[in-house]
Amino acid sequence: MNYPSGVKPSINRKKTNYTNRGMTLEEDINLTNEYYLNQNLAIIHKKPTPVQIVNVHYPKRSAAVITEAYFKQASTTDYNGIYRQRYIDFEAKETKNTTSFPFSNIHEHQISHMQQIIDHGGIAFFIIKFTQFDETYLLDSKKLIDIWNKQFNGGRKSLTYQYIKNNGFLIPFKYTARIDYLPIVDKLYF
Repeated sequence: MNYPSGVKPSINRKKTNYTNRGMTLEEDINLTNEYYLNQNLAIIHKKPTPVQIVNVHYPKRSAAVITEAYFKQASTTDYNGIYRQRYIDFEAKETKNTTSFPFSNIHEHQISHMQQIIDHGGIAFFIIKFTQFDETYLLDSKKLIDIWNKQFNGGRKSLTYQYIKNNGFLIPFKYTARIDYLPIVDKLYF
């Protein structure tokens, strides 16, 4: 085509990014757990966060709107259930950080809870997603707890991306079991 100025105009087209496609880590894990349940592989559910409702507004008889509520207590971890006759408990976290996973994303009561699970013979781990890389890892709680405790004696206040990559297990994204973590659980704990 002949352009009036003799120069082809540049068209600034933004490349479409199809990663995540509106899904969050939690939604992916929920779909995975539903698949596990339907396939009779495991019974693992999202734990509800205990909330105390203080005030409700009723604009219509059939529609109630909660206008004020408080957390009753600190929630422990995101998911729990049973797999191969063992109790399983894990926390799922996402970070946009590309170099580390900050401990500010974890609460001390969650660490205490996971330590109790381990002490009683249960399975406890973290699923950590680095959203910028679209990579999801399973990291055994013992490894995270060990470094977590060192922060109080001058240690790091985060896990490096490289540490998680070297000590965790990359969970490949799949169609049916999107975050298919059970094969890694088999490898680590059975």
